[in-house]
Amino acid sequence: MKQPISLAIVGRAKDTVNYEAAAGQFGINYFTTLNIQAASSATHLLLPGGGDITPALFGQTNHGSYHIDTELDLLQFQALENFIASGKPILGICKGLQLINVHFGGTITQHIDTADQHRWIGKDQLHYVYHSSLSRLDFFYQLYGNSTLVNSAHHQAIEHPGNHLIPVCRAVDNIIEGLMHDSLPILAVQWHPERILKSGGDILLQHFLSLTAL
Repeated sequence: MKQPISLAIVGRAKDTVNYEAAAGQFGINYFTTLNIQAASSATHLLLPGGGDITPALFGQTNHGSYHIDTELDLLQFQALENFIASGKPILGICKGLQLINVHFGGTITQHIDTADQHRWIGKDQLHYVYHSSLSRLDFFYQLYGNSTLVNSAHHQAIEHPGNHLIPVCRAVDNIIEGLMHDSLPILAVQWHPERILKSGGDILLQHFLSLTAL
């Protein structure tokens, strides 16, 4: 019998209300936790947006990062490692994308030159992202084709992609906006699908929840 879907959101409950509301739209079991053992019992892992990753964790000093929570970073990395080891599906959103990139050896630009086009301005900004993979088998092309309009609330971005991670879409300024692993059920986006469910976010979340462990 197929195991029912359960989604672990690893974050602080005060910051995950939007993710919980989105998960509730799909009629699945979901919970927010900082307990890594509890998180590991779920079938799917969501690494949510939030502050910036502690720069020392990707080999840099701080030159542009803020709202740092090192304790949370370490817990999220541990949850990520556990899900990778078990081959279970993982979705990274905004900071979550960056955590996945760092785990696989990638680096982060702590403040991008075009931050004014991407950062939170009291609300999300909107811009298009464009398919950038050499294949049409990646999740972005399968879900959105050549481009889609997304929301944006970040000032950092991927500098160099990590090992085995494929950039699947970019903004017009070449910022990487989506990643997938070349063999594991791991996908990540720089935007916030949980806040644009009626404008394409639901498609991505439904796809993620349809993935199964290897």
